[in-house]
Amino acid sequence: MDPKTTAMILVGYQNDYFAANGILRGVVEEANRVDRTLSNTIELLKCAAETEMALISTPIILTSDYRAMAESEGILGTIKESGAFRAGSSGADTIPELLAFGERIDYVNGKQGFNAFSNTELDRVLRARNIHHLLLAGMITSLCIDSTGRAAYERGYKVTIISDCVSARTPGEQDFYCQNIFPLYSDVLDSKQLIAKLAPPTVS
Repeated sequence: MDPKTTAMILVGYQNDYFAANGILRGVVEEANRVDRTLSNTIELLKCAAETEMALISTPIILTSDYRAMAESEGILGTIKESGAFRAGSSGADTIPELLAFGERIDYVNGKQGFNAFSNTELDRVLRARNIHHLLLAGMITSLCIDSTGRAAYERGYKVTIISDCVSARTPGEQDFYCQNIFPLYSDVLDSKQLIAKLAPPTVS
């Protein structure tokens, strides 16, 4: 893995998912899964930030009338009904743990649904930086992560899903996607494996 041509894409690292009082925190049924996802992500980010890897966050921020979700169903309907990710709300804000990295993390706005490429400049930003390999982390495994991963693959990127930096709604769903779905178009590695790949070689 060459950090110069690799980007870590951070999906949904916002208060409505990760804060203790986040509106959508409860969609992940497994106790402490969200906290583990965050702690693993931060440890990997600390390592990646020391390299030339691009770090890009793709938040979902919606207008107060939720016009982008006029006919929404499922979890998108839940987002609309609950008022999650509403522009100007604290729930839509980036979590403090990411803000601590300052300008080392870039932000690509415009995401309104599952796929981080849809309605955003993400593809243009990546190609301008000569990025070929994407590492995906965030929420939710079976929705935004899968949709973004497939879209990346279809655009010709090499994709790696970071298995312990993504959260699904249930443990069974998490295992199914990591074991059966993601390998169809991507590598699946955990944060410790990636940290090992990023570590400088030891001199004997």
